[in-house]
Amino acid sequence: MTETFDNKVVDQRVVKRYVRKGIVDEKEYAAHLKALPDLSDQALSVESAMDGEPIDDADDE
Repeated sequence: MTETFDNKVVDQRVVKRYVRKGIVDEKEYAAHLKALPDLSDQALSVESAMDGEPIDDADDE
């Protein structure tokens, strides 16, 4: 059974550091990622505009 990790430990921005320090085992982390459910069907599309870029509201209708 895969160990349950604290989200702050397996955050993709810091997990490599924790693997180097031995806080997270690389194989256990890989198993954890593989065991995560596929939630892509629940994802929402997000559109954004940079400052100063005109916003096209025609697609909202």
